[in-house]
Amino acid sequence: MSKLQGKRALVTAGAQGIGLAITRQLLAAGCDVFVHYHSSADAARAVEPEAKQLGRRYAHASADLTKTEGGDQLVAEAVKFLGGLDVLINNAGSLVARKGFAEADDAFWAEVMSLNVGSMRRVTRAALPHLAAAARTGGGASIVNLSSLAGRKGGHAGSLIYSTAKGAILTFTRALASELGPQGIRVNALAPGLILGTSFHNTHTTKQSADATVAGIPLGRGGSAEDVARAAVFLAGEYDGFITGATLDINGGVYGC
Repeated sequence: MSKLQGKRALVTAGAQGIGLAITRQLLAAGCDVFVHYHSSADAARAVEPEAKQLGRRYAHASADLTKTEGGDQLVAEAVKFLGGLDVLINNAGSLVARKGFAEADDAFWAEVMSLNVGSMRRVTRAALPHLAAAARTGGGASIVNLSSLAGRKGGHAGSLIYSTAKGAILTFTRALASELGPQGIRVNALAPGLILGTSFHNTHTTKQSADATVAGIPLGRGGSAEDVARAAVFLAGEYDGFITGATLDINGGVYGC
């Protein structure tokens, strides 16, 4: 039986791309799942038959995570539906647009940082009492934060602010793991590289750039959303394990080569 059987998970931005793949694999692993989306209502609803067939509880809600009340309301709705919270997947975030350092004004900096780092902070803060309660009664709880290879290496042209935000998530993960460890809450991060077929890369990465990146990947291919989802489910399942404060790189061997 899966370690995640019957566990209760909240996935932010869980109705498209990497988030959707994580949602589906958590359901398949036995989790009951509450999905956050911003504008992907139809995609969130489309998962309902799949969850029903698996015999899992599943619901979803829209929220603006750039506002404190949005994060608070989302967590409250998730906990009301699930009856508690064992796993939090912080997946919400975006590059927004490619801008060089000189052209990125204060408003753009604030927007990117709020969407990527601020949303994670808001949701995690609201979820913390519920995760702590689950850890006391269920042997542990797990937080998985989505970062990026850009947070490791600095990213491609025009992604300086996004890379800075994703680097901050790695530091946030390590520091939070240290702080929450005594409560039985494990905190880890994922740093995906080029993940093809997602709206992120379809919007912000040209085919020429993707081809050039693939040419430098030791495994000879780009990644898929499912590659990331498998890693997310593994770390989610470490709610009672010995892995915390870690970053799992999913990039085909690029980082460190």
